[in-house]
Amino acid sequence: MTRRGQRDKQEDILGAPAGVPGRDAVPGRAEFLEILGLTPAAGAFVLFVVRPEITEALVHTLAASTAGLVH
Repeated sequence: MTRRGQRDKQEDILGAPAGVPGRDAVPGRAEFLEILGLTPAAGAFVLFVVRPEITEALVHTLAASTAGLVH
């Protein structure tokens, strides 16, 4: 059974009507946005694990720019 069929079947069990206002107009949009959001987070995690000196450079840059704002 496809995801769409499972989703419709589950909504019928729960009693939710098919045309509820405010629902996603595009099926599967939430999954796409979730992957889109997790991709940069996973990339940053891998980058910090593989190249730990980048973390130090980022902290140094942040501290220098903050110090520049104080003066």
